Amino acid sequence: MALDPRTLDHHAALDARLVAAVRGIRLLQAVSWPQTVQQDFLAAWHVGRTVLPQVRYPTPDLADERRELAAISEAADADEPLGLYLRRTADSWSVAAQLLEAVGTPAVTDFSVRLFGRPGDILPGDGPSNLDAARHFIDVADELDQELHAGEADYVLSAQTVQAELQAAMDHFFVHHTVSVELDPDLIAKAAAGPTRIRLRSGTAFSEYDRHQLLEHEAFVHTLTGLNGREQPHFKSMARNSPRVTATQEGLATFAELVTGAIDIERLKRISLRIVAIHMAMHGADFIEVFRYFLDAGQTEADSFASTQRVFRGVPTTGGAAFTKDTVYLHGLLSVHTFFRWCLRHRRLRLTRLLFAGKMTLQDVFALEPMFDAGALAEPLYQPPWVQRAAGLAGMLAFSLFANRIRLDRVDADDLVLGL
Repeated sequence: MALDPRTLDHHAALDARLVAAVRGIRLLQAVSWPQTVQQDFLAAWHVGRTVLPQVRYPTPDLADERRELAAISEAADADEPLGLYLRRTADSWSVAAQLLEAVGTPAVTDFSVRLFGRPGDILPGDGPSNLDAARHFIDVADELDQELHAGEADYVLSAQTVQAELQAAMDHFFVHHTVSVELDPDLIAKAAAGPTRIRLRSGTAFSEYDRHQLLEHEAFVHTLTGLNGREQPHFKSMARNSPRVTATQEGLATFAELVTGAIDIERLKRISLRIVAIHMAMHGADFIEVFRYFLDAGQTEADSFASTQRVFRGVPTTGGAAFTKDTVYLHGLLSVHTFFRWCLRHRRLRLTRLLFAGKMTLQDVFALEPMFDAGALAEPLYQPPWVQRAAGLAGMLAFSLFANRIRLDRVDADDLVLGL
């Protein structure tokens, strides 16, 4: 596809304006809680006092940013793939700005749903909802819990050990860039990744599964797509985690865990518990009720607090409101899994590689494929090892496509024995 140089220059200039406009919009940082809130809550909990956490958020004035984003959206040509990408991206940043201006109020829920969806949303292919999938994985994990834990090794890795091992892996893999792995005592999540830095929560014990998950999820998806986005010659916004790409980014990262064997049923359970917890909060459960839900599910007090605060980021802790970002993990995982299978069935595996060229949605990669052919977009500099092994990926997907034809509800033990 030929691309008019004037069209490319016009949208590249809009992209530069977009990157400048969103520089001060830091959604997750703005709704995160200080570490002292957890310390105070658990100290009170240990002496029998249940006190709802009170978090004060600074309320930014982002009117100038919203006006600029609206102007960029208006100037982008929605009939052009690059223009439509810019319009959708600018509009999602505008919703994020409105969310931040409403921070601390129940109105955050509505903006959050517009960005990330809700637990009751239907999965691709007119399937069940996110909530149905979450409850399924929780039930399976609970049924297998005793059997699986009986055979597991009982040892952990220190944050310093994981840091050193990940740093060695970063130095070996990202040969054209420097990615540092750092310890952060104030990090509530176990890890967080940007294009040039991966942070680990210090003082935390990590399992073998954690270490593999961090490598595949944080490094070989979040960091990798950020670096590839920085290598784009005209559209640097692809290095930024715009709100609209969250579901695809987290789904792709979790899919990477799945295809490399780095995910376990307990990880799926943790993701699923958060979706149920968001549903509870949106239907009136307060912080204490959701905290107890995580405790009853088997999480430690510290992990239960961390999980609950994710649900109540930016909203009142009294119930009836929630920050819905964590709904994207299962929805994104199942969407990305479906996307990879679709690409194999339709002989379009190239799309699976292009998905790593920056931070895009699944919708984007279809629409923007001609822009790679026209030279407006650069193909990915880095690809995860499992994507590089295209034959192995194709084999896994081909098996998945065929195996899904087998109806397990029509199979019993005698069929399996006779089948041998």
